[in-house]
Amino acid sequence: EEANGAVEEGASIICVAGVEGAEGKFEVIDGLEVPEGRTVCTIANILAKDNKALEEVEEAWICRDKGFNCVWVSDALYKSGNDPVEHPGAIINSMRAKSSVKYASPKARSGKGEGAREYLGDILM
Repeated sequence: EEANGAVEEGASIICVAGVEGAEGKFEVIDGLEVPEGRTVCTIANILAKDNKALEEVEEAWICRDKGFNCVWVSDALYKSGNDPVEHPGAIINSMRAKSSVKYASPKARSGKGEGAREYLGDILM
């Protein structure tokens, strides 16, 4: 309801933050009614998890598949930057990869993990 109210008032960006999991984030934008001729960018804020499994990458894939236009992953990149095995570039490459959580693992090693060689978007700072 709040997202639809924001769009009615003229919002062009909806950021879903403070909601756990991809399903919870999707519930916020599910049924979003965008007036004809307008574009609304949906952003999912993905927080760092307290493990080494790179669940953030998997969540980014799920959010992309559910229709989010972009993900905000600064916490996850900070977490991966503190890992001696992974580096933020490998995490970004994994998130941009066109992979499915059904058939692929998000764990990348030195940027040589999952990944299609197709353009899926930009990381903006």
